[in-house]
Amino acid sequence: MTQQIQLSETQTTILAAACSRDDRLVFPVTAKLKGGAVGNVLKSLLKKGLIEEIASKDDATVWRVGEDGTPLTLRATATADAALGIETADDAQLEEAATPAAPRRQREGSKQEALIAMLKRPEGTSIAEITAEFGWQPHTVRGAIAGALKKKLGLEVTSEKIEGRGRIYKIQD
Repeated sequence: MTQQIQLSETQTTILAAACSRDDRLVFPVTAKLKGGAVGNVLKSLLKKGLIEEIASKDDATVWRVGEDGTPLTLRATATADAALGIETADDAQLEEAATPAAPRRQREGSKQEALIAMLKRPEGTSIAEITAEFGWQPHTVRGAIAGALKKKLGLEVTSEKIEGRGRIYKIQD
């Protein structure tokens, strides 16, 4: 005898929407929730095994970025079908939808590529050198390093203070 999984109205709404999609993705979430409520509901569904993390094919559906830098999204599982009383989806269809996304590539000649090249130099680079090169404001440089390079691309950017030159940022090859 299987135990019935208790779902709130919000959990049911989110799961039903995901199960009705061909790709079974949870995103976009259609339920109207405020603040961190969506995250809390999704964590609860993950814990119950009703949704699972898979590699994301689309930036619009990213739930979080994995430790290896792979963007992850959420997909309804066969257990979700059972919890909602839906006939089980074909496992082959689920596997087809889960094919991993290609790793992020750098566009040729982009400012991001030039910034990475500056950071990979043996002597590294400073915020002042980057602002002079690109005409950016210092806060934009710090944002690009923290957001685009560290979070999205998963690069390890280190910094150290060097006398006469200030704080120097580097990416080790």
